[in-house]
Amino acid sequence: MEMRKLAYLGPEGTFTEEALRIMSPDAERMPCPSVSAALDAVRREEADAAVVPLENSLEGGISSTLDELAWGQPLMIVAELLLPVRFSLLARPGTEIGHIKRVITHQAAQTQCRNFLARELPNAFVIAAASTAAAAQEVSLPGSPYDAAIGAAIAGEHYGLIEVASDIGDRSDTVTRFIQVTRPGPLPEPTGADRTSLVAYLADDHAGALLDMLSQFATRGINLTRIESRPTGDGIGQYFFHFDAEGHVSEARVGEALSGLHRISADVRFLGSYPRADGLSPRIRRGTTDVEFAEATEWLERIRKGT
Repeated sequence: MEMRKLAYLGPEGTFTEEALRIMSPDAERMPCPSVSAALDAVRREEADAAVVPLENSLEGGISSTLDELAWGQPLMIVAELLLPVRFSLLARPGTEIGHIKRVITHQAAQTQCRNFLARELPNAFVIAAASTAAAAQEVSLPGSPYDAAIGAAIAGEHYGLIEVASDIGDRSDTVTRFIQVTRPGPLPEPTGADRTSLVAYLADDHAGALLDMLSQFATRGINLTRIESRPTGDGIGQYFFHFDAEGHVSEARVGEALSGLHRISADVRFLGSYPRADGLSPRIRRGTTDVEFAEATEWLERIRKGT
């Protein structure tokens, strides 16, 4: 069987690589410099799939991923992973925390480790890097002006650094949601604990336009697990919307909601139905099961036939 090649947001040593290792441990890994580059590798058939971050529990949606899925050549989400974010202070072997004066890391990591830095390294200068992995790579170079980096433990493995301190984030419950994306094709089979993702574009801006969209889900008993607006680029106040909904498009209530949304929107882009990483099954309220939708359709057909 041919080994699958998966592109991911690099460089080596990122949390995205850690997510990829968990999702597809046997895949060949292809680091890419950006989310766009990773997804374009799939579009060009240079990779079978890509793993990219979609949202973070502290910072919300990853705008580069959201916009690529909305505007780029269509792709489909087939799997997701919830990865706890654990930051480590990484340094060259033999380094003691009292000797660390210059730290390099990504700005988001610095923000999420603010308390540790203030408590343990109050006099250290913190310099911004393009990514936490790039920071670790910089510290590993001979003659590096930096004493330590903040990043994922996996970065230390790649670049020969040791963990001077582990789990240094201010919040121990921070989680990033990663998705595996492929070219459009057959959907994953429904599991009973699924999520459907899509993008909807307003047909026109009017009072209650968003409510009209939300009603398509609410009247069919579908809970939305995420809703996020993004600017269209056509001017201030012009937005489109990302939705994550409980359920699989093969289920009647979900399919009807998407059909209703399509009727009232300028466009709807289906991004996939796939198993939820948390395994949670939705509560399906009375009147919205597949059996009840089928019975209602048969009842209406009998009326139309005069029977």
